[in-house]
Amino acid sequence: MSQTIAVMKGDGIGPEIMEATLRVLDALDCDLTYEFHDAGLAALDQHGTLVPPETLAAIEKYGVALKGPLTTPIGKGFSSINVQLRRHFDLYANVRPAISFPDTRSRYDDIDLITVRENTEGAYLAEGQSLSEDGETALSSIRVTRSGSERIVRYAFELARQRGRQKVTAVHKANIIKTSSGLFLDVAREVAGEYPEIEFQEMIVDNACMQLVMNPNQFDVIVTTNLFGDILSDLCAGLVGGLGLAPGSNIGSEAAIFEAVHGSAPDIAGKKIANPCALLLAAADMLDHLGMVEKGAKIRGSIREVLENDREQVTPDMGGSGNTDTFADALVANLKM
Repeated sequence: MSQTIAVMKGDGIGPEIMEATLRVLDALDCDLTYEFHDAGLAALDQHGTLVPPETLAAIEKYGVALKGPLTTPIGKGFSSINVQLRRHFDLYANVRPAISFPDTRSRYDDIDLITVRENTEGAYLAEGQSLSEDGETALSSIRVTRSGSERIVRYAFELARQRGRQKVTAVHKANIIKTSSGLFLDVAREVAGEYPEIEFQEMIVDNACMQLVMNPNQFDVIVTTNLFGDILSDLCAGLVGGLGLAPGSNIGSEAAIFEAVHGSAPDIAGKKIANPCALLLAAADMLDHLGMVEKGAKIRGSIREVLENDREQVTPDMGGSGNTDTFADALVANLKM
């Protein structure tokens, strides 16, 4: 049975990497139907809003979306498009795998870990913001709830169980932020008790950063709050070569949006040199979500094969002399072998 997904091509390099990604998906015969909708600057030009109601309706209807990088205009009162989408659909789990691929100019070659970040509360709610009249004091409150903490920690443990992972590490700052971070840690301990077969570890965030740099292989699944997760997931991307290899999944109970984590890179838009790997890996995660796990694995395997054996076809940022199209060509050819 065909599955329709909402597709937002994105801004800048978005349309180029989306075209490459959809070519690879088509080569897998996934029986997907694409319904294209505007978001970002293209939507602002056409509809006067960054996320038109038609786009939101399509995501709600189909429950799955694939999104290229979107640009939120700086200033002018615009709020983050990603934050809007996460709040609108209550996409509470941001899942960021970091997996090593060959010859990616990284310091490690054997990384395989997942960061699960709470996506809807914490510091990024920015509630109660105020700035004193003299401009000397700024205030912003942090809200963490028991229910929000429980569902994100439970998601991390269920993910670990489904994927055969051995350990979940809860990252916190409860030694100093005893209320909000303390509540998260208390709930993490409670939920961990329901999964005795999975090792549970707790780690203060500053130590976690150091340990990730020194010995990342000690980690398997990391679960943490919004702000810490944003920072740690980018750190983990750096362990495997950067944001060009960083997919992101935003998961809720009714909808899921899969995306390239990197920006729209307007400086190279139209030059056909953008690396499509992050969006391709997001598409692989989307296939996993849709129950097509073998096809998702084929995308990851094809990327690995091309990086190992056909490097002249890959984009310059990956050390090749090819472009976005030749990279996609090589991936499609590999899948058809």
